Amino acid sequence: MKFLRDFLDKQKPHFTKGGRFEKLHSTFDAFETFLFVPNKVTSSGAHIRDAIDMKRTMIVVVLSLIPALLFGIWNVGYQHYASHGMAYDFWPIIGFGLLKVLPILVVSYVVGLAIEFAFAQSRGHEVNEGFLVSGILIPLVMPPDVPLWMVALATAFAVIIGKEVFGGTGMNILNPALTARAFMFFAYPSEMSGDKIWIAEKADAFSGATPLGHLLVNEVDKLPTNLSMFMGTIPGSIGETSTLAIILGGLVLVITGVGSLRIILSVVAGGIGMGLLFNLWGANEYMNIPAYQHLLMGGFAFGAVFMATDPVTAAQTAKGKLIYGFLIGVMAILIRVFNPAYPEGMMLAILLMNVFAPLIDHYVVQANIKKRLKRVKAAVV
Repeated sequence: MKFLRDFLDKQKPHFTKGGRFEKLHSTFDAFETFLFVPNKVTSSGAHIRDAIDMKRTMIVVVLSLIPALLFGIWNVGYQHYASHGMAYDFWPIIGFGLLKVLPILVVSYVVGLAIEFAFAQSRGHEVNEGFLVSGILIPLVMPPDVPLWMVALATAFAVIIGKEVFGGTGMNILNPALTARAFMFFAYPSEMSGDKIWIAEKADAFSGATPLGHLLVNEVDKLPTNLSMFMGTIPGSIGETSTLAIILGGLVLVITGVGSLRIILSVVAGGIGMGLLFNLWGANEYMNIPAYQHLLMGGFAFGAVFMATDPVTAAQTAKGKLIYGFLIGVMAILIRVFNPAYPEGMMLAILLMNVFAPLIDHYVVQANIKKRLKRVKAAVV
C-alpha cells in the first residue's frame, strides 16, 4: 500500500488551499480517509487515540450486513424459480438474484453519494460517512422488483430531506434508510404492499404472499413453518427475510461494540411482551399467533438489529436505550395488530421513536440530576 500512499501524498497539494483543485478538497479527503486512517491528531488536553474513526465504524456495519445481503440475493432467485415451478441450481439462482439486487444497490450508492459529495463541496465540509451504511440498507428494505427510478427518488428524498436539511450525518433525527422506505410506502403504495411485489417476475398463479399477508386475510393455515421464517426462505424485502442472517450480523455489531445490545434486547422484550398480552386477548389472527412468531415475521428482526441501533437517531443514555428499544417493540406489534393497513409496523414504530429519543434522554438525564441533588442535600443534612 506504500505506493498508493506515496501517490496520494504527491496529489494532495493540488487539492489543498491554493492548489489547482482546491474546490475538490472534500472529494479528495473522502477518498484518502476511506483508504487510510486520518493523520490528524489532537494537540492539547488528555485524549484517548485509536485507529477507529467514523468510516471504520460504518465499514463494520456494512460488513455486518453482508450475510443478509448475500442471503437476499440467493432468496430473490430462489423465490422466482420456485414460483414458476422450474428446476433450478445454485448458480442460476445467484445469477438471477444478482441481476435484480445489484442494480438497486448501484442506484442507491450512486444517487446517495452524488448528493452527499455535492452538499459537502458546496459547504466546504468533509464528506459525511453515514451513507456508507444507508446505501446498503436502502436496497435491503426494498422489494426485489421495485423500479430503479423509484429507488433513486426515494434515496434522494432520504438524503436531502431526511438528513442534509438537518446538517448531515450526526444531525438527522430520522433514520435515512427508513425515511426512504416510508417515502416509497406513502408515495407509491402499490409498489410496497400487496402480494405481487415480493417475488421478482412472479408467476401469476403463485400466491407470493408474505406471512403478514396471509394473516391479513386470515389464512393461518398457509403460514410458512417457523424454520422457513427463521431461515428466510419466504417472500419479502431483499434483506429482511432471514432471521439467521440478521442474527449473524447482529453478533458482529455487538462483539465490536458498534451496535447496542441494550436496544436489541429491549426491542425483543417489548415485542414479546406485547405479543403475550395480545395472546390473552385473542380478538383476531394477529393476536392469536404465538408471541415469538412476531419476531420472525416482516422486518421485526432487521429493524431491531440494524435500524433501531442507529447511533445517531437512537437514545444515547443507558436507561434511555432500554426505554427506547422497549417502546419500539411494543409499538411495532401494536401497529401490526390494530392497523391492517400497516401490517409492517416496525418501520413506523422506529421512525416514531426516533422523534421521541431526545425527549427520552432528556427525562433520563433530569431524573439522574434530581437523584444526585437529593444525595447532596442528604449529605449536607
